[in-house]
Amino acid sequence: MTTANAPEGSVTDRCPAYRVETERTVVRCWQPDDADILLQAISQSIDHLRAWMPWAANEPSTLDEKIALLRRWRAEFDLDQDYVYGIFSPDEKEVWGGSGLHKRVGGDALEIGYWIRADMINKGLATEISAALTSVAFSVHKVDRVEIHCDPANVRSASVPRKLGFVQEALLRRRNVDVTGSPIDSMIWSLFRDRLAMTPVADAQLTAYDVVGCEIPQP
Repeated sequence: MTTANAPEGSVTDRCPAYRVETERTVVRCWQPDDADILLQAISQSIDHLRAWMPWAANEPSTLDEKIALLRRWRAEFDLDQDYVYGIFSPDEKEVWGGSGLHKRVGGDALEIGYWIRADMINKGLATEISAALTSVAFSVHKVDRVEIHCDPANVRSASVPRKLGFVQEALLRRRNVDVTGSPIDSMIWSLFRDRLAMTPVADAQLTAYDVVGCEIPQP
């Protein structure tokens, strides 16, 4: 995607951010031609993903199935129904994981989800991406609250909102299911807009771009 600064006098609050560049990654809307490298990333991480991600129980899928999925994600992105992002290497030749800003929590809020390719875990990428997308949720989507939900047994995942200054609001018993379909607990972490300045999210380094490649000014 060609990127540029927004022309003087143009609308600069186009929503959503189709591309977000962080210190080490590119986080952007999926395209159907990403299907092959997404399959590679999932195949490299299948055992790791099956431990925590219910959707991984159906992996590996076929290339055609992935293309169809990415087309649906792109359509939902364009229609402002849901915002599923890929996490890419700086040259965008490798998928390092996936994330998203999801409307499923309802109200004036978005939920962040994330997974990281097995050989890229323990590098702080989930924290870096979540900080950037939290910032985008507040600055671009103008929401009042961002949530992160996770399995309390997933210590790595639970460490991300804790590092970023989110507050654990609840431990909901048997509100989710694991990869086998068995009920599991769910931790709910939240960060409110009026607390943003007091958290590490306020220091997130990112550049966000709209659908036509114009930079979205950050506060």
